[in-house]
Amino acid sequence: MAITKVWIEEGCIVCNACDAECPDVFLVTDTTCVVKDDVTFPIEGDLEGQVEAAAAGCPVEVIKFEK
Repeated sequence: MAITKVWIEEGCIVCNACDAECPDVFLVTDTTCVVKDDVTFPIEGDLEGQVEAAAAGCPVEVIKFEK
């Protein structure tokens, strides 16, 4: 099932894990991580798996998504 929404909750520690896993969706700044403005939904296929992997690999569990 496709991902219809992705967001970052408060608490990002700027570890760059999400950007390393899924640079097409996540952008790490000096102070936090954000979902890029140009991401189109739904997210499917390989990119969907990358978002799921980024969320699973987030050490502070602040990456969230809906299907």
